[in-house]
Amino acid sequence: MLSRSLALLAPIAVVSCVTVNIYFPAAAVEKAADQIILDVWHKQGGDTPAGEENKTLPATPGKKAEQSALDPRHILIAVLNGISSEAHAQNVDFNATSPQIEQIKARMAGRFGELRPFLDKGAIGLTADGLIAVRDAGAAEMRDRARMNQLVSAENKDRKALYQAIAEANNQPSWAAQIQKTFAERWITQANKGWWYQSGGGWKQK
Repeated sequence: MLSRSLALLAPIAVVSCVTVNIYFPAAAVEKAADQIILDVWHKQGGDTPAGEENKTLPATPGKKAEQSALDPRHILIAVLNGISSEAHAQNVDFNATSPQIEQIKARMAGRFGELRPFLDKGAIGLTADGLIAVRDAGAAEMRDRARMNQLVSAENKDRKALYQAIAEANNQPSWAAQIQKTFAERWITQANKGWWYQSGGGWKQK
């Protein structure tokens, strides 16, 4: 019976492992996005509450514990717990640093001093896809509009490069679109009061 149960469990374990390999650590990406945004926008963030730690049940002493270790149900639980631990490890080990990422962040942080006045005036807004766009050119002085357009173009180029660089730092180039989506939400969440952002096809002010 035991060998038959193990044979049935094997496909489950294989499928589960495949799932782990393509797992996207959304919580870790969100946390990394928040920190990068704080760095780029020269803000100081508070401590992020740590997630709840996994709890394990105490082992039952005696012969029953030894027998239960061979129970197919307990073997399945052990397999799934191992997969859960691996997924958790991926979350913790998510990499949002590399020489390329730091260079991009430095450029964005250096540019923010020029971008902020346009954001404050509402001339530039945050888009729903993690970029920025000219929302109201009339809110900027005529003499500043050419420079504003240059800043928007340079910022969007760096943002796209940032999302791809983070994906590649984790050896998962296909994650770039999901990373960009996560950043899009976090840019808006972290935006200052009074800034404009896209929502539902239109512009809204925080």
